[in-house]
Amino acid sequence: MTYENSLAFAQTLDEADPLRRFRDQFYIPQRDGNSLIYLCGNSLGLQPKTARAALDQELDTWQKLGVEGWFDKPEGAEQPWLGYHNSCKQALSQILGAEPSEVCPMNALTVNLHLLLASFYRPTEKKYKILTIKGDFPSDQYALETQVKHHGLDPANVLIEIPPRADDGLIHTTDIQHAIAEHADSLALIWMSGLNYYTGQFYNMAVIAETAQKHCIPIGFDLAHAIGNVPLRLHEWGIDFATWCSYKYLNGGPGAVSGVFVHEKHHQGNLPRLAGWWGYREDKRFEMTPGFLPAPGADGWQVSTPNILALALHKAAISITAEAGIVALRQKSEQLTGFLEYVLTPFDDIQILTPDDPNQRGCQLSLLVRKNGKALFTYLTEQGIIGDWREPDCIRLAPTPLYNTFEEVWKVGQALRKFL
Repeated sequence: MTYENSLAFAQTLDEADPLRRFRDQFYIPQRDGNSLIYLCGNSLGLQPKTARAALDQELDTWQKLGVEGWFDKPEGAEQPWLGYHNSCKQALSQILGAEPSEVCPMNALTVNLHLLLASFYRPTEKKYKILTIKGDFPSDQYALETQVKHHGLDPANVLIEIPPRADDGLIHTTDIQHAIAEHADSLALIWMSGLNYYTGQFYNMAVIAETAQKHCIPIGFDLAHAIGNVPLRLHEWGIDFATWCSYKYLNGGPGAVSGVFVHEKHHQGNLPRLAGWWGYREDKRFEMTPGFLPAPGADGWQVSTPNILALALHKAAISITAEAGIVALRQKSEQLTGFLEYVLTPFDDIQILTPDDPNQRGCQLSLLVRKNGKALFTYLTEQGIIGDWREPDCIRLAPTPLYNTFEEVWKVGQALRKFL
């Protein structure tokens, strides 16, 4: 697209936007009666207007039926609680490019990571190392370190971190491929983010997974910043396992329920796991017998009774993303993020760390501000532009296609012009 830095051009794009009706399905934060320009969906998405009704419905079930809500439903409710997680599977599988049996909403991201590592990190005397990327989200790092220690190993001897290049601050696909090949004989696992939280770089997961498969190394991905943001085809790519959070681009609410993906090739293997009652076969769960029999598919990694109120919010939110469709969202995202990149171009004091290739990024642009970075961030906040600050000098802005507009992006450029 050939962009123009004008209000009229931005408004023309908004008028032609096939997704513009979805903005009205969210509450836009207000200040002094004016809508804020909310570019922080990469940290916490906005509240869907359907969220309250979804929550009220399950509160109503609890009020009217009490414990019988697990097996019965009052008039107006869609299903009893016992199989509530199944109502999220179709939308999740569509968003992730997976089979419904391969996905299950449950727990929180790091909890799920520990559960999955218990199954997929099986160190031996010769193959015990884990390949990851340097500077990945800290929670993932802590999970890897403690899992390694749980096996009686030293993280310093086990974790192999691929550093970003000095020239552009990014980790290239070839860097990851070379590291896999170099350490293949000692690798027990590969774990990394699919889209980097700090740089906004979207890694070529298909190629990385293909390289891992070539060397027979299981590979998993943290999809916290990828799900609902970029197209994913986890089943087709042969990803072994993944987990994510749903409070960012999926708009599930603060601390929203996470989920897991386990490829169907692992469903019959009866992998070792940290089991719990809710992961037991549903048809035999209430027999209360010893000896764990996992539920089929990803459901067998469940541990505890699900939080129905959280699942209600989750379902309401992901249904919006599924309705919009990841193809249409991606098309608008590329245009919207491209427009943001365009309005930032004139400012020499700002370096965009995120790759300029649309295939290597999602909604987010990470801006390295050469001077007065925190002052600029504070100024933007005062102007009603809500982004995210990361030490020491990075401002993350994420124009989200479900609810952000081209006019908002143009206004960001105008605010930066006044400051810089």
